[in-house]
Amino acid sequence: MDKNFQEEPFTGIIKFTPPLYKQRYHFVKDLVGKYKPKKVADLGCADCTLLGMLKFCSCIEVLAGLDICASVMKENMHRLSPLPGDYLQPDERPLTVTLHHGSVAHKDPCMLGFDLVTCIELIEHLEESELKKFPEVVFGFMAPSIVVISTPNSEFNPLLRGVTLFRHPDHKFEWSRLQFQSWALEAARCYDYSVEFTGVGHPPTEMKNVGFCTQIAVFVRKYSQTSESAQSETPSEAVYKMVFKAVYPSLKDEKYLQNAVISEVIFTAQIIKRNLLNHLMSEHEEYNDAPTERKSKFQPSMNTFSEDLGKLVVEKSMEPFVDGNMVYIPLTVIFSFPKVNQLCGTFEKLCKLIAGKVTLSSNGSAVMLNTEHENEEN
Repeated sequence: MDKNFQEEPFTGIIKFTPPLYKQRYHFVKDLVGKYKPKKVADLGCADCTLLGMLKFCSCIEVLAGLDICASVMKENMHRLSPLPGDYLQPDERPLTVTLHHGSVAHKDPCMLGFDLVTCIELIEHLEESELKKFPEVVFGFMAPSIVVISTPNSEFNPLLRGVTLFRHPDHKFEWSRLQFQSWALEAARCYDYSVEFTGVGHPPTEMKNVGFCTQIAVFVRKYSQTSESAQSETPSEAVYKMVFKAVYPSLKDEKYLQNAVISEVIFTAQIIKRNLLNHLMSEHEEYNDAPTERKSKFQPSMNTFSEDLGKLVVEKSMEPFVDGNMVYIPLTVIFSFPKVNQLCGTFEKLCKLIAGKVTLSSNGSAVMLNTEHENEEN
């Protein structure tokens, strides 16, 4: 909820580089890098900028956003959709992204089970009644392992041009460091969390006593919540409305894994075929250019494999070969390539995934490719 005032107020007396909102988001990203959460919820996600950054974090498998303003989310939710490249090269990890319309003062079971919950520039937008319910919803009901909350430091405001009372007209309050720390320590005590305080946006050296421009509290849960207590608190009905859901293609999905394997097998086979035919052509030219007395001792091989590719062959007797206008590339050779091996894991899995999708020899041991198109190109 902070992008409306990100840059304009911070010009003149104080200018932050990078902009303060980016510093807040990078703080969260660094936190994700440290704790490696699989499930992250951003409360007050607004225009989805933070979610858009976090979707690239390889540890995250579930991302959820919640905001009271559905229109802002809908205007920006396209940035959370998979791109064509995500389908062409699916990631190994699964990723599901959802956006929900609702208030942080209400409990909804869709927000259970998260490892990290972020509340970036959110609490100062809450009415007094909502703020009273907020700790029970986040720390008591959702009970994630980690909660990060940022809010303006009112002691910094005199350094900001144009700020008389609050930094944004929608703010209901702005706390000093003592006020924020008192509130955070009480919430931590009530719900068995530890809390540490930091911030982003350094003041000028000569005014360092005012603290960070944005103050941040990082809460870490002391004890694991039991499944029984979580179930007893679960509301019977959902109160949030889902406005967006994206399920990214993943190699964990058999369909996408099969497509990736087939593509890699064909690509690998084409490389091997090209190397083999180029090698045969070189031998043929060398044979034709050789003196007559040497030709009887020189026979171009039809069972040839380049030296570099040959290092990857598992069984020396199983090499690619040409028969008529067909090139035969043993599956054992293809499986020996790191990318294919990594995708499939086992030779049996490779055979299963390409069955009926790739042209194989009669006994199913080799990929068959036609040489005619290669000759036309040459």
